[in-house]
Amino acid sequence: MTWSDIAFAAPAVLSHIVLKGVRVHGKHGVFDHEKAEGHDFFVDVDMSVDTRSAGRDDALERSVSYADAAAIVEEVVSEESVNLIETLAERIAMRVLENSSLVREVSVCVHKPSAPIPQPFADARVRIIRRAEPVRAFVALGSNLGDSEDFLAGALVALARMPETRLVAASRVFETDPVSDVDQDVYLNAACLIETSLSPWQLLDSLHEIENAARRTRTLRWGPRTLDLDLISWGDFVSDDEHLTLPHPRAHERAFVLAPVLDIDPTWCLPDGRQASELVKRAPDRAGLRPGPRIAGYATAPRGSEGTR
Repeated sequence: MTWSDIAFAAPAVLSHIVLKGVRVHGKHGVFDHEKAEGHDFFVDVDMSVDTRSAGRDDALERSVSYADAAAIVEEVVSEESVNLIETLAERIAMRVLENSSLVREVSVCVHKPSAPIPQPFADARVRIIRRAEPVRAFVALGSNLGDSEDFLAGALVALARMPETRLVAASRVFETDPVSDVDQDVYLNAACLIETSLSPWQLLDSLHEIENAARRTRTLRWGPRTLDLDLISWGDFVSDDEHLTLPHPRAHERAFVLAPVLDIDPTWCLPDGRQASELVKRAPDRAGLRPGPRIAGYATAPRGSEGTR
């Protein structure tokens, strides 16, 4: 097998959180009397969300509130007059996507059953579908078992082939001392920045597929491994899922994570505002961080410096 041969499984199917028939009176239409008297509009919102984690742990913060979607519909339809229900649908869709990054796609249907049409009709409606913009995510890479240079090089090839994902940049490779009490060799560590349309849990599934291709085993916590891929952040999303805590729960105290990320983005900070450039100065393992070997695909200098790939 070569790293480019990994056949990624199709991303887990997203669930649908659906709100139908939200009724709001609004003063929209082409004619003056419509803007003066208004109509009752009915709106359906269908949001595509990865609900696996929320459903498993009964955790609303890992899903999307349909009450929030209803409030957005009411807010948009109640605003100043527009001519087209196409405009209302567009504004509702954009605000739903802005309100929650977990919504990866939204369908909005605006009904105007009292539209000024002389012929008998049951309904007049516009339905649109909009996809969320890709999310910036950082992935930390590490290896200290087997041919670590080959594992890191191969992982980068595989990351670039993940579904619905674009590899944006890779850091330099660092050599680091182990931070656990387990007797093991030094690590090679790096980080990469990706843009992805996958949900955090879909992305984690794909990262596990790459680790499995590297014959990664999980028999000893913090023990040696052929390849370790940790999702450090997915946009500004915060989650306490025991299977995927975001941002990564130990990223703020690990120089072997912070230094590579800063190589790519010197301004990066955690969702709570803490600057990585300050955190790395206090990281307990900072003294064990050294320049590592040059590996194909990885930077040779911090991003923006002369010589960066």
